Amino acid sequence: MEILHLKAKNDDIPVIFENSKELNVAYLKLIFKASGVCMQKIPGLAKLSAMILNEGEKDMGSSLFAKELEKRAISMYASVGFETFTIEINCLKEHFGFTLDMLKKLLKNPNTSEQSLEKCKNITLGEIANNQNDNDYLARCGLMQILYPDTNLATPSIGTQESIGSIKLKDIKDYLNDALDLKNLFIVFGGDVDKGEISLLQDITNVIKSNKKLSLEKLQTSQRGSVKEIIKQSEQAYIYFGSPYNVAEDEKYMASIATFILGEGGFGARLMEEIRVKRGLAYSAYARNLFNLSHSQIFGYLQTKNESKDEAISVVREEFTKFITNGVSDKELEQAKKFLLGSLPLRLETLFKRFAIAQGEFYQGKEIGDFLKELEKIKNLKLDDLNNFIKQHDEITKLSFCVLRNEI
Repeated sequence: MEILHLKAKNDDIPVIFENSKELNVAYLKLIFKASGVCMQKIPGLAKLSAMILNEGEKDMGSSLFAKELEKRAISMYASVGFETFTIEINCLKEHFGFTLDMLKKLLKNPNTSEQSLEKCKNITLGEIANNQNDNDYLARCGLMQILYPDTNLATPSIGTQESIGSIKLKDIKDYLNDALDLKNLFIVFGGDVDKGEISLLQDITNVIKSNKKLSLEKLQTSQRGSVKEIIKQSEQAYIYFGSPYNVAEDEKYMASIATFILGEGGFGARLMEEIRVKRGLAYSAYARNLFNLSHSQIFGYLQTKNESKDEAISVVREEFTKFITNGVSDKELEQAKKFLLGSLPLRLETLFKRFAIAQGEFYQGKEIGDFLKELEKIKNLKLDDLNNFIKQHDEITKLSFCVLRNEI
């Protein structure tokens, strides 16, 4: 795995590259930074714009475009996250040239027609309606509303019926014009391809404009410790919780092992032991870290009986407090090390997994291969150092909860 550089207009485009003969495939991913839901002006605009891009090239139409890809087993898909807009391609090496031609057509002339917009709107409105029956979704959205009020994280990324109805074709065109910009682009490229074939990507970058570098706003996770309840007919209480986790870059390896012990390690993790094994309150309970460039938090979930919700919330609070106060034991640390280090071969076994790790490293501003250096740090981590780190991060005890429950 290495970083190559592609000159495009006046921009230098980083390319994460690996040659691999595992499969006779070519893989390409265009990642546009600061171009996701974070920058949308209307709820749902980013996802709707990605859907439009998946409708193919305007002159060919969605059906013919999709048919030409399908008969060659080519996967070409645009998607959007909170921070990034991506276009991902996977194809047999023999069809790579054709695939690039199709991508070039798509970028030059996307199917931004009224017909496509109405089709995508109808699909989205159907998903929004279905989401009203998804209790997990509703509780998760409720948590984001109290953790990040008055931000794009507080509104469902798919949008609302009202916001989707208000989106015009001009909004889609303006969004894609701003999002797809060379100044925010980096590329993942590899498979059964050689370094020299990076030049084939020049035609793609030539049809992408270079206007404005976008930046991410740093969002603060609420420390208010709010509790929000959604009353809805339900046989169970759905409980989502979260709090700030303000971790420096060089501390993240300690945060990963700390949270593994607290709530990510399945059976044996503190939350699972206390909530399921000892008290039988839930089938499963977890806590995980989310370290994005725009926001960072620890969050978790459990599902319990409606009448047990208060007890379950109390147990979560107690376990977080005990975790900060008492730290972890030597046995817990050694078990966590054993799992995290022992699972390394599985995390590196395919080209796509290696690319996912390298993409994350580059995006976070780390060196390629930093993942392995962090594992070495985990291997050498001392108990006192980990417990000192844990005690310094009592912000995770400032938990907010969103509970979807039946009226008791």
